[in-house]
Amino acid sequence: MTTPTQTHTQAKENQNHKAAESVQSLLLHVFMTIGALLFLAPLYLMLVYATHPDNGIYSGALWFGSEAVNNFKNLQADTNFLRAMGNSIIIAVLYTVVSLMLTSMAGFAFTKYEFWGKNFWFGVILATLAIPVFVTIIPQYILMARNFHLTNTYWAVILPTLANTVGIFYMRQAFLIVHTDLLNAARIDGASEWRVFWQIALPVVRPALAALAILLFLSSWNDYLWPLLVLNNKDAYTIPVALGTLVGLTRVSWGGIMMGTALSTVPFLILFVIAQRQIIAGVAGGSVKG
Repeated sequence: MTTPTQTHTQAKENQNHKAAESVQSLLLHVFMTIGALLFLAPLYLMLVYATHPDNGIYSGALWFGSEAVNNFKNLQADTNFLRAMGNSIIIAVLYTVVSLMLTSMAGFAFTKYEFWGKNFWFGVILATLAIPVFVTIIPQYILMARNFHLTNTYWAVILPTLANTVGIFYMRQAFLIVHTDLLNAARIDGASEWRVFWQIALPVVRPALAALAILLFLSSWNDYLWPLLVLNNKDAYTIPVALGTLVGLTRVSWGGIMMGTALSTVPFLILFVIAQRQIIAGVAGGSVKG
């Protein structure tokens, strides 16, 4: 039987424990708030300097100016930015859709099918992650430019990295949560392999697909080196390549660079805020181990 003294002691311990948890929670929130402010500071300055003239970046301004419209006009005149944005959107969307299908089918095959050398070939695919991009970039350029004659086309940017190694590994991990019995039941009911994949397996890993789609889209959207090599026509430039032309030997159009960067960044920040739960769920779902 609990005595009044023991009850008082236990209540005091619970109170101390709750107080310690409150202090830890407060410290964690303070630390995360400071981290968030440090992360957001460069983005805020980017928006601020997008509204100032070129020399505004050296003035230390911390509030918005009145040159946003002029900066956009200069950006459009110097780079045909709207055309570059259209090119980036088309390339990123095509790359995301096609790469998502290829990596999903490969991940499904490596998870749910048995074939000769499955583990060996999966190991070979993973081993390609250790190959520096600069080792393959020259052969890829020769293949695209000399053999396929695809320079200044969307496919020159899209084709070399369609079979994304990280995407294959990610989708393989995601498909591990799909029960084989569920797939076999669909096969017994007469479903074809394509229908099993498309209507049974894919809906189960939808959060992982959404997360991977965003990662693939951003990877294509932000790519600079490869489009710079295979796109030498101004009308074919993507956003990073177009913004790179604003850096000259004697003049750097900081206002235009900040405006172009803001226009290409802010929409995705808003998208991430809206879809963050789906993204987190997809990343967590793709971390399942087999």
